[in-house]
Amino acid sequence: MNLKNIKTIPIMTIMSILLVVLFVMSFLIGRYPLSPSEVIIALFTGVFHIKTNLAPAVYAVVWDIRMPRIAAAMIVGAALSISGASFQGIFRNPLVSPDILGVSAGAGFGAALAILMDSSSLLIQIMGFSLGLVAVSLTYFLSKSFRGNATLMMVLGGMAIGALFSALTSCIKYVADPYSKLPEIVFWLMGSLSKVNSQSVFMIIIPILIGFIVLLTVRWRINVLSMGDEEARSLGVDTEKLRILVILSCTLLTAAAVSVSGIIGWVGLVIPHIARIFVGPDHKKLLPFSIILGAFFLLSVDDICRTVTAVEIPLGIVTAIIGAPFFIYLLKRGYEGWT
Repeated sequence: MNLKNIKTIPIMTIMSILLVVLFVMSFLIGRYPLSPSEVIIALFTGVFHIKTNLAPAVYAVVWDIRMPRIAAAMIVGAALSISGASFQGIFRNPLVSPDILGVSAGAGFGAALAILMDSSSLLIQIMGFSLGLVAVSLTYFLSKSFRGNATLMMVLGGMAIGALFSALTSCIKYVADPYSKLPEIVFWLMGSLSKVNSQSVFMIIIPILIGFIVLLTVRWRINVLSMGDEEARSLGVDTEKLRILVILSCTLLTAAAVSVSGIIGWVGLVIPHIARIFVGPDHKKLLPFSIILGAFFLLSVDDICRTVTAVEIPLGIVTAIIGAPFFIYLLKRGYEGWT
């Protein structure tokens, strides 16, 4: 059956139900064993502050250890996916990912610099987020200083700024202590949620919500912009302001995600393509479904990474192992339904 022709099945509802099921099941995964009843009771009574006979350790595991990590995995996956789908729409390019403008490279440099200075986890997150915003700002102003196609200049500027910050990160790794700081920097750059806590999640809530709200509000305009600037202008859309608004929202989402999880590749590139197979290229459906699918995918990957072996596997390794072959498959079958 051709997935493109699925119209009667409420795929978004089904995917939402699967995400809820995975959310609950993820609490059962870990070194400390929990039963489904303990998880459900701890979640329900914790929300409504009802006293029970559950051991305090159960509440600590559910709310202080697993809840922040599960929430972070869902938030990061959703943020990277909707950012990738939005960028692919406004740049009219199926190969665009959320780090195209250098945000991941900038965030990586900021986090590596903070780790080198022996900073706290909070400062590492703040530095990663701030330098991610700085990188995209430099990309934007660099692209405005050159003549030519604005979109092309922005992409090329992002490549240049990304390469610059990647080189600066390599310099930090070169001078870092090979027995303490260097392994920590390398592990952060490969992507992980092992150090996530409630404070980390609360720190990114505001930029994440702003990004989600803006992109979901203007998602129908991204449809118009994906047809080309001339067609969009003829329909009364201010293409320059809309492009800046989308880029700013995607930058907030990506910088916030990278600051808490490190650099996780392929999610923002592959998940939007999978979403298009199910719901088509209409961004009014594509962006909400990308949020759900991205959250489901990264939460699944994180569950695998923290349980398959005794030592936790970095998220970036597993997403690349899954994402690269699937992307090759899309290229091989000549998938052209991205726009």
